[in-house]
Amino acid sequence: MSPHHLILGGQRSGKSRHAERLAQAWLQRSPQHGVTVVATAMASDDEMRERIARHRQDRPADFDAIEAPLDLAAAVRGASELGDPHRLVVIDCLTLWVTNVLMPMHGAAEADAGTDAVLHTWTQRRQAFLAALREREGPVVLVSNEIGMGVIPLGAEVRRVVDELGRLHQDVAQCCGHITLMAAGQPFTQQVQRWG
Repeated sequence: MSPHHLILGGQRSGKSRHAERLAQAWLQRSPQHGVTVVATAMASDDEMRERIARHRQDRPADFDAIEAPLDLAAAVRGASELGDPHRLVVIDCLTLWVTNVLMPMHGAAEADAGTDAVLHTWTQRRQAFLAALREREGPVVLVSNEIGMGVIPLGAEVRRVVDELGRLHQDVAQCCGHITLMAAGQPFTQQVQRWG
């Protein structure tokens, strides 16, 4: 079974806190164990800068951190040697990463070239990330928002993000041994079922 774990939930459902608890439990299992947090937030406004600062301040001191708003595959590979089974990587979060790449207002460098260039870049980054995830022997805990169960967004760009995030969740789930749905701070965890 894959050591990877996907944590989904709504805003303020306790996703990051649960990922942190899993990472702390991992550290306690062995003195050889380490944790690297890969943060995908991009400081695009004052409120986001405050959130990033708060996350940095609240992060346990024994967690290493990498900031990777765009190149998530390189961050997963760079978090430790690919074959290192002793280092757990926490990715927080996939939602921001997808938004950073697909939404021009969030700083994707390719946005000026138009929608086709943005989608091409997204396809490349997505494929590279999924390959890095499949290749990694050590465990990865992935945090993401389950945003596809709410109101259908009005704008085409936002609908594209919702669609692509849903597709990414399905592909990431195929790389994971467990999926947790968070609701009101409570984890509901299921071992991934493989069909076919």
